[in-house]
Amino acid sequence: MMESCRLPFLFDIQKLRADLSICQASEWSLHFNKNDFTGTWTSFALRSISGKELDILATPKASCQNTPTLEKCPYFKSIIDSFECPKETVRLLSLSPGSYIKEHKDADGGYEDNFFRIHIPIQTNEKVIFRLKGQTLPMKPGECWYANFNLPHYVSNEGENDRIHLVLDCLRNDWSDKLFAEIGYDFEEEKKPKYDIQTKLMMIEQLSLMGTDTAKNLILQLKAEIESANGGLPA
Repeated sequence: MMESCRLPFLFDIQKLRADLSICQASEWSLHFNKNDFTGTWTSFALRSISGKELDILATPKASCQNTPTLEKCPYFKSIIDSFECPKETVRLLSLSPGSYIKEHKDADGGYEDNFFRIHIPIQTNEKVIFRLKGQTLPMKPGECWYANFNLPHYVSNEGENDRIHLVLDCLRNDWSDKLFAEIGYDFEEEKKPKYDIQTKLMMIEQLSLMGTDTAKNLILQLKAEIESANGGLPA
């Protein structure tokens, strides 16, 4: 499946920062999962379940509403409206200097799960590292990125200013299918049957008894899939 991609949108940095300054005049909430980060990771909701700015919980398939502050941020609102698909939570996420988000995975965090998360950097620096499955994503201010957060990901900020992204949680529809088709998403790949790791290990065991070249090739493919999903073969 597609791991990450820069989408064909580019947003005005000055307008992004003007709306950001409106939000920075209010209190931001410390991220709720303190086990996932070291340092300071804060958030501010533009869409939330309760419609309140400090309600930063991202709950899949939850009905969300605009917060009062979003109505004061015309450029943020125009960006959100430009995604012609259902939106769940929309947040600003800020990672302070010297902070990092530990490597982790998010359940049902990829396009194949009928969900996609969009990152639009507003403020960053050269010492920010956003790593997905071991690969660094070179996100720059004003760009628009999709990443499959089912995969292991990690963020660190060793720079001197906060790293702040506008993050949209969206639900897949015909409009987004057309967008992802244009950037090369493989719709045939997601139709293939999916097996968990234990099932794949059993398949490897059975294939190893066959000893044919076809079986050996399948074993190599299954091992590669396990390593990709799990960061290495189980001991």
